[in-house]
Amino acid sequence: MNNNRKWNEFRTGELFTIENSSSYHKKNLNFEDKYIPYITRTSFNNGMEDLVGHDKNFLINEKNAISLGAENANFFYQAYDYLTGNKMYRISFNKMNKGIGLFLVEIFKNSIKNTGYGYGLGLTGTRFKKRIIKLPVDINDEPDWEFMETETIRVLESKEKSLLEYIEIKIDKLEDILKGVPELNLENKDWVSFNLEDIFTIQRGKRLTKKNQKEGYIPYISSTGINNGVNNFISNNKNVRSFENVSTIANSGTVGSTFYHDYKFVASDHVTALINDNFNKYHYLFINTLLKVMGKKYHFNREMNDFRLSREKIMLPIDENNNLDLYFMENYMKKIELEKLKKIREYLLINLK
Repeated sequence: MNNNRKWNEFRTGELFTIENSSSYHKKNLNFEDKYIPYITRTSFNNGMEDLVGHDKNFLINEKNAISLGAENANFFYQAYDYLTGNKMYRISFNKMNKGIGLFLVEIFKNSIKNTGYGYGLGLTGTRFKKRIIKLPVDINDEPDWEFMETETIRVLESKEKSLLEYIEIKIDKLEDILKGVPELNLENKDWVSFNLEDIFTIQRGKRLTKKNQKEGYIPYISSTGINNGVNNFISNNKNVRSFENVSTIANSGTVGSTFYHDYKFVASDHVTALINDNFNKYHYLFINTLLKVMGKKYHFNREMNDFRLSREKIMLPIDENNNLDLYFMENYMKKIELEKLKKIREYLLINLK
C-alpha cells in the first residue's frame, strides 16, 4: 500500500447506497441449472455458499457491489449478479468496479476491527451507514477512486507473479515424473466392479452444533458443495471426529459432494469419511470423480446413509493381477493435474502481459 497519500474521513452512508438484499432460503432454490452465486453469511469462498438456478420471480442483486453479511460482518466484492440468503445487505455506488471494490472491502474490514461486531452484535445496514472510514483523497479532498483501482491492480499483479513462479516449479516436477510413464488410456484398461466397503473403511463424522464451535484454524468439513467442503475453522479437539488424508462425501445438504483432504480436519455428521491407508492424493482424486457421478442418484428425500454407501459399487481399473491398478490411477491424475496447471500458466501469462 502506498503510504504517501493524504487520507480523509467519510461517513459510509454519504458515499454509498446501502440496502437490504432480498433473502431466499436454500431449500426453495433450484439446483438443476447452477449458474448464479448464492451469497450468504459464510466467511469463505467470497461469501458464496453454492451456485443455483434462477426463478423469474427472484430479485437478483446486480453485480459490481459489495455484499455484507450482518451476523458475522463479512464483506465481499461481487463481480457477478447474485442471490442472497437471510440478513444480507448490498453496498454500491456508480463508480464501483473490481479494483475499487476489492480496495473498499479491505477498508470496510479494517473499519470494524475491535468493534465487537459479529454473532453477538450484528452489523446491520443501518449501523454500517453510520460508520466512519478513511479513504485516500485527490487534490480536491474527494475520494481518489482512480488511485484505489490502480493500487489494487498493482497488488493483484504481484500475487499473480508469485503464483506463476509456484506453478512453473510444479509443472517441471510433474513433467519429470511422467517422462518415463507409458501412454495412459482409460479405454485400454480392464475395469471391475468393487463394493465401496471393500475399498474403504467408512466412518461418519460427529455432530458439532454451530454454537459449540470454537474459533480456530482446524477446517470443519460439512455438507456444503463448495470450498472443498470447508464450513468453518475451529479449535475444538474434544468430542469431535478428526481425519487426515481421506475423502469425504456429503450424505445430506449438497448430497454426493465429494472432496479430498490432505490436511487434518474435523468432520461433521453430515459427511462420511472414506479411508484407505494405501491411497495417496491421486488415488482419492481418481475415485472421487466416479463417486460424484454415483452420488447424483441421492437427494434430500433419499439420504446417502452409511449402509447404502457401503453397498454401492463403482467400476475401477485393474492390473494384470486383477488388483486395483494404483500405478495407473496415480499417474493418470498427475497427467490431468499437469494439463490443468499448463492452462492456468497460459492464463496468467496472458493476464500479466
